[in-house]
Amino acid sequence: MSLLPRRAATLAALALPLLLGACTQETQNQLKRDLQNWTGTDGILEVYSNGVVVKRFLKIDKLSTALGTQDGSARSYRFGYGVIDLNLNGTVDAGEKRVYFELSDYSQYVFFDNPN
Repeated sequence: MSLLPRRAATLAALALPLLLGACTQETQNQLKRDLQNWTGTDGILEVYSNGVVVKRFLKIDKLSTALGTQDGSARSYRFGYGVIDLNLNGTVDAGEKRVYFELSDYSQYVFFDNPN
C-alpha cells in the first residue's frame, strides 16, 4: 500500500469518531438502527401473561413503532414480522410460518437477540 492511500485511511479512521461525536444521541441511535437493519438480527420476542410465556416469535429482524399518517407522532404499539413458535420450544418447526404481529405498549414482553 502506498503512502497516500494509507494516509487517507488513517485520516478517515480518525475523523469518524469525531463526526459521530458531533451527532445528537438520537442521530447516533438512528445510525445504529440503520446499520442493524442492514446487517440483520435474529431476535426472539416472548409475550408474557402472569409471568408465563404465552406467545413466542422467532427470527425477528426488528420491532418498529407505528407512526401516525397525518401527524407523524408515535402510536402506542409496536409491530414486526417473525416466525410464530406454536409449541414454544424455541426452534422453527414444520408448519410454523412467518407472521405479522402487533404489541400494545401495555403488553408484557421481552425482545432479545438469539443467543445460539
